[in-house]
Amino acid sequence: MGKKIIIGITAASGTIYAKRLLFYLEKYHTQWDEVAVVFSENAKKLWELEIGEKLEIPFKTYANNDFMAPFASGSAAFRDMIICPCTMGSMGKIANGLAIDLISRAADVVLKERGNLVLVSREMPLNAIHIENMRKITAANGIICPASPSFYHNPQSIEEMVDTVVFRALELIHIQTKQKNWGD
Repeated sequence: MGKKIIIGITAASGTIYAKRLLFYLEKYHTQWDEVAVVFSENAKKLWELEIGEKLEIPFKTYANNDFMAPFASGSAAFRDMIICPCTMGSMGKIANGLAIDLISRAADVVLKERGNLVLVSREMPLNAIHIENMRKITAANGIICPASPSFYHNPQSIEEMVDTVVFRALELIHIQTKQKNWGD
């Protein structure tokens, strides 16, 4: 059975991260068999506000209230999930086992099935509750991947900075990228 990936997109500012993530998933299509995408309602609005484009993506999408989506159950064998960007509210739901929408339910399933859950947090500053939620997710084998671009390769554009985060998130679910690593 091939790699099945869930992408959750929530309404933290930084939808360019989600746009670039979807772009690279399409580019690296030989490394996965299925990609499913879930937007929170506010993420759809924020996409159009920040990206300035109508929301059109090349993957099957599911409504955030669609608990009949295949990956709402562990039997569907989706074992990789990236939430990008991930709001602190979504992170709080996941950290506390509140599977009240499809994004939080899918994350809960990935954790219980011992899959790869990557949360690309973008918000700052953080309070003690945010940090505790990050600790809980890490203790459950989730990965917090802050949207903190690297600069050691002298990026020349916003896209190049964003790509350093996107490539790292993809590598955390074992998608090989063309990112230059430290020492390259």
